[in-house]
Amino acid sequence: VQLQASGGGLVQAGGYRRLSCAASGRTFSRGAMAWFRQTPGEEREFVAAVTWSGGSTTYADSVKGRFTISRDNAQNTAALQMINLKPEDTAVYYCALDRGPDQYMTNYRNPFIYDYWGQGTEVTVSS
Repeated sequence: VQLQASGGGLVQAGGYRRLSCAASGRTFSRGAMAWFRQTPGEEREFVAAVTWSGGSTTYADSVKGRFTISRDNAQNTAALQMINLKPEDTAVYYCALDRGPDQYMTNYRNPFIYDYWGQGTEVTVSS
């Protein structure tokens, strides 16, 4: 499976951005999809995750209420809608895919459970 993240760019604080992640290769995994982000010199930080069915989601406290994760298994895509962006949201955003099966939602905050990663798309929020 290959993941291709897109949608990054420069946005003003308070603005909106939508990131997409397209999966190709083998059949879309039945596992969770997640977004992480990373800034230079820092560890990769969990942002949001959604189960295969789309029925359960979990978010980092720092983005709760502003970001929404979703997925479309028919299209083999996932998205991260971000509103009310802040300068501290500036980072390279990575999508990740777990092969499954479903785990406890808290497990999805751990980057080591994911089997596939996209190449990252950079989001810069100017103040």
